[in-house]
Amino acid sequence: MLTLYINSQVMKYLLSFAGVLVAILLLIRFMPTAPINPVLPIGPQKEVNGHNSEIPTAADTEMKEEEEAGEANVKSSSSIAPATPGQTYGTAVTPAGAVPMSALNAALGTRDSAQVKLVAKASAVCQAKGCWMTLPTADGQQMRVRFRDYAFFVPKDLSGHDVVVSGWAYRETVSVADQQHYLRDAGKPENEIAAITQPKQELNFLADGVLVQK
Repeated sequence: MLTLYINSQVMKYLLSFAGVLVAILLLIRFMPTAPINPVLPIGPQKEVNGHNSEIPTAADTEMKEEEEAGEANVKSSSSIAPATPGQTYGTAVTPAGAVPMSALNAALGTRDSAQVKLVAKASAVCQAKGCWMTLPTADGQQMRVRFRDYAFFVPKDLSGHDVVVSGWAYRETVSVADQQHYLRDAGKPENEIAAITQPKQELNFLADGVLVQK
């Protein structure tokens, strides 16, 4: 009797052990290694300046990988011929429909951005690559003009020439780093660069094309 009892207990133990082992193996086999139907991180669908993302801010494009990649596809500004009346950079631009800088505020109205064609005299040009220029506004400020996707540059000697720019005028907040970057591109002294300590609200322009008028 004792032997039968011991044998039955051993059998029960072995069956229990086998059941636990099978359960563990099944758990390992079918347990997912990652959450089922994970929630993918989806960034906010940005609207820049109340409009779509075609109009980037400085923080979106300036001095980032996009700029480096774009500039890699553009020939060096040193190989761009001197500014010549009639020359177009970027997409084709004609003077038709262009308005003076004095009409820009009316074109913008209360909006943060507007598609417009402007005629003005170029003030300053990036002396590092020709990757931006400035145009004087009616109130004596300087509107920075950048070029969409860095698909083209302009001659470094464009300052003083009348130009027509076609694209988007928009308001943005320019960071301290970007302001300092622009000053370095313009060859400003370090003390002037170091004096920049606050972000700045600016009216800027993203150009698809630039025409040299005279």
